[in-house]
Amino acid sequence: MVKEVKNKIIEDNRINATDTGSPEVQIALLTERIKSLTEHLKQHPKDFHSRRGMYKMVGQRRNLLKYLMNKDITRYRAIIERLGLRK
Repeated sequence: MVKEVKNKIIEDNRINATDTGSPEVQIALLTERIKSLTEHLKQHPKDFHSRRGMYKMVGQRRNLLKYLMNKDITRYRAIIERLGLRK
């Protein structure tokens, strides 16, 4: 992921000016990495090492979403809406 893209994602999803590690930011970064790996795997279907890494990221994102849902349902719904997850 390019540094400018990462900074834009952080800026779009942060809660305050110094926020870089909130669940919303982490979920957005993981979603972008998952999307890029999905495109990679469409071109390279036998790349099982990258596929395993993507599965781990999906699990990590699922755990962060579960944490956010239990902590604050309005923030959870906002991030789901913003990222277009859970269709």
